[in-house]
Amino acid sequence: MDGFTLQGVHARGIFIQTQPTPNPASLMFIPGKTVMENGSQEFNNARAAMASPLANKLFGIDGVTKVFFGSDFITVTKTDAVSWAVLKPDIFASVMDFFASGEPIVHSTEALSSSDTAIHEDDDEIVAMIKELLETRIRPAVQEDGGDILFRSFDEATGIVMVKMQGACSGCPSSAITLKSGIENMLKHYVPEVKSVVEAPPDEDDLMVAKMSDSEFSKLEAQLSN
Repeated sequence: MDGFTLQGVHARGIFIQTQPTPNPASLMFIPGKTVMENGSQEFNNARAAMASPLANKLFGIDGVTKVFFGSDFITVTKTDAVSWAVLKPDIFASVMDFFASGEPIVHSTEALSSSDTAIHEDDDEIVAMIKELLETRIRPAVQEDGGDILFRSFDEATGIVMVKMQGACSGCPSSAITLKSGIENMLKHYVPEVKSVVEAPPDEDDLMVAKMSDSEFSKLEAQLSN
């Protein structure tokens, strides 16, 4: 985070700042307003983005490949073929239009993903320690870089912790290094039972969206537009 610069634009009563991330293809947009009341949400394609008015607007911009919502920021990921100088004005306009509209951030709160680092009564001691470290030591740093980390599972037999990286931290050139040298080393230091940290495969929901037929997608689009 050292050495980053904030840039912004002020219009229609909203001052939107931008902040670079370790991933050159991702940029944080900070509107100075609450984005997600609870949890976080990632949209990996235009079909998934249909569940959110704002994500849908952003995916309508040529060159946008992924959108992530944090508590008070929006991370947009782009293709290498388009520069931020070209994209930023359209993204600023989409974000300002959304907040002026008064629409909900997502059509259904059932789609929201929680941090999944909350400690539950049925968690054993090792899982509770892993979650506490993720929530208090690791997650804040990941969020500062425009992403998030979700706990998925711990295999006691192999010592493997499975996590899901989101936002700027997903697909980042340095994410593998972060996962191993940062997250894995910290968990192994404080929880000796941890032997390795790996990234989880795509969620079933992500795969389901990716496999949707054109007719199913058109039906969903029509339902959401009503």
